[in-house]
Amino acid sequence: MEKVISMEELPQYYSDGMSVMVGGFMGVGQPIEIVKNMVEKQVKDLTLICNDTAVPDLGVGTLVVNKQLKKAIVSHIGTNPETGKQMIAEELDVELVPQGSLAERIRAGGAGLGGVLTPTGVGTVVEEGKVKMNVEGKEYILETPLRADVALLKAHKADKAGNLVYRLTGRNFNPMMALAADMVIAEVEELVEVGELEPDEIMTPGVLVDKIVVCGKGE
Repeated sequence: MEKVISMEELPQYYSDGMSVMVGGFMGVGQPIEIVKNMVEKQVKDLTLICNDTAVPDLGVGTLVVNKQLKKAIVSHIGTNPETGKQMIAEELDVELVPQGSLAERIRAGGAGLGGVLTPTGVGTVVEEGKVKMNVEGKEYILETPLRADVALLKAHKADKAGNLVYRLTGRNFNPMMALAADMVIAEVEELVEVGELEPDEIMTPGVLVDKIVVCGKGE
């Protein structure tokens, strides 16, 4: 199956109301060019699962400003004032999740687990509406798994089979999200032939990646 597609072919994989995981920590490791394409195509009513909502003029922050989200599941919103404004105005549903718990929920979704037990948030607003369990005398919150219709990743390099290599901290949430979505689309800076990547440098195996878009270094 041909995995390499053009930016013009991307919109066929978007649909209003879909859930989308986007890798990255702020702008680092985020598929900036793919997100620009989503803004351009005006796909709407999205549920975003991401570490954060970035800043107003970069990455997923532009989806917030353009009011293309109906819900955001993130660890913080402090760097994007527009997210807070829409949340207060009840225009955007924001679910705040401690960062470690967010990572574990995504991992659980990718591993087919029913959730994870964590002490983080016990006795705080984080536990509201959630199942609590006592294990060997200690209280835990059950955090449920997260999956998405599409995961949008950013990698440094890929081969034509979809094997991905990340650069430094650009790795962040990307590898775990590759396991937790029905379709995985990767934006890459460089494309090489199969066999050119050293096995030890591959961090996401090609079997998990459905489509690749080559965009150069971007922003």
